[in-house]
Amino acid sequence: MSDWDLGQLRALAAAADLGTFDAAARALHVTPSAVSQRIKALEQTAGAVLLRRDRPVRPTAAGEPLVRLARQLDALTADATRHLTGDAAVPHVTLAINGDSLTTWVLPALAPLAGRVALHVVREDQERSAELLRDGSVMGAVTSQAVAVQGCRVEPLGVMRYRPLAAPAFAARWFGDTRASEGVRAAALAAAPVVTFDADDRLQDRWLRRRRVDPARPPRHRVPASADFAAAVRLGFGWGMLPGEQADDDERAGRLVRLADDAVDVPLYWQQWSLRTDALDAVADALRTAAADLLPQRV
Repeated sequence: MSDWDLGQLRALAAAADLGTFDAAARALHVTPSAVSQRIKALEQTAGAVLLRRDRPVRPTAAGEPLVRLARQLDALTADATRHLTGDAAVPHVTLAINGDSLTTWVLPALAPLAGRVALHVVREDQERSAELLRDGSVMGAVTSQAVAVQGCRVEPLGVMRYRPLAAPAFAARWFGDTRASEGVRAAALAAAPVVTFDADDRLQDRWLRRRRVDPARPPRHRVPASADFAAAVRLGFGWGMLPGEQADDDERAGRLVRLADDAVDVPLYWQQWSLRTDALDAVADALRTAAADLLPQRV
């Protein structure tokens, strides 16, 4: 079972990526029948059903490792071809990056590579990006997962440090003088509106629990985009946890004030396929260097 057919693997990955056999056939310049035959032959070799024949088609649990293998082989083949032939084609690298990292430090870190690598970025929560690595949808990810996904390697980058912030008028209305010795009262936090990113955002909840406030009590606004989330806090929709890289200028200018000095640290890790390509290594080096310069490091 170790001698996989590259054409069959490519048919499987194309169908999984594009959702139909017809679309996969167009991408591979073959007929839909040929795509179907290749996938059936691969399923016979694997001894398992590899695709759910829904619309769109999706890989099964047995199919996901082979889809990942197909993508890895394509990346290695393209890398070898460039070395052997001097092919000038720009390699592409697919990444999963959380919205706050994209908005703050990742894009400047990757900008010098823009002429050498075609970057396909999926914006995904740092806690959910492991799934994209596991099924081969991305080659690397900035993630909060410290344990390496199977077939990947992992290294720490630093932390995103989030502090509770609000517009000055909002803070004065709901909390009074946040610099008072007793600080922000739990009763006020239970009533004051809070801004969250989405249903999976737990940062505000973690900070509320520190103050013995039930996170279910405050009214919530959901704003699922990093820059818009910060804008909603500045506009006084509610208070929210913002990273220093995104909020420091607003604090200095007086557009935001802290509700307290304590922070919630979210450790970030770089995970990537264990295989090595020049393009993927360049991306990893750029992120590693930027993180060391810009992110607080864990003590």
